[in-house]
Amino acid sequence: MANESVNPSGAAKAARSRYSDVQGAARFPIHLPIHIKSGGNGDTESENISSNGVLFQYDVDMPVGSTVDFTISLPKEVVGAEADVQVECRGRVVRSGEQDGRRGVGVVIDEYRFERR
Repeated sequence: MANESVNPSGAAKAARSRYSDVQGAARFPIHLPIHIKSGGNGDTESENISSNGVLFQYDVDMPVGSTVDFTISLPKEVVGAEADVQVECRGRVVRSGEQDGRRGVGVVIDEYRFERR
């Protein structure tokens, strides 16, 4: 019998690598308004943001791996614009769990676009 090594699929490696990237990115404790459009329509705010994702508290269960569409509002005073800038995002839940009676949701941002209103 031939000796075969078992290698994880490329997709599994990429997913682990992507999650490691999120964990390794510097996080900033910035509290910005977030409007969730999927997984229960509602509002919350960011707990922290990194170059790859965002962590927020949300009362609706969002299973790991699920897709979430949301908008992050950047205040006009922060971005130096005449109006708030909306960042339309699509991401994947990479962490979801309860801590100290609150549900934290960590999302990797896969796509985003800026919109001025």
